[in-house]
Amino acid sequence: MYRLTISKNRAQKLLDALPERSRRIVKEHLLRLQEDPYPGHGGDKKKRLDLGEGYELYRIHIGRGYTAFYRILEEEQVVRIPDIMTIEQTHRRYGQF
Repeated sequence: MYRLTISKNRAQKLLDALPERSRRIVKEHLLRLQEDPYPGHGGDKKKRLDLGEGYELYRIHIGRGYTAFYRILEEEQVVRIPDIMTIEQTHRRYGQF
């Protein structure tokens, strides 16, 4: 089982600002990453993003409203979540992927 860490700067701020129902749904999806963070398993819409120079970032769509970005630190058995944003913010920043 992986340990989950959430960035207090961006990810936690968005999470804290969500309405209770949305916060619960996002947390449920994030907690599932503890069991299996890799794409292609469990039916989640997870995708590996290759950002070059060995930096791998993953993303998971949460419902139709949010995207969480995360890194897998295999040696430490940690899933680190640096950012969570709305789908609209994601598309503006990264395009549709």
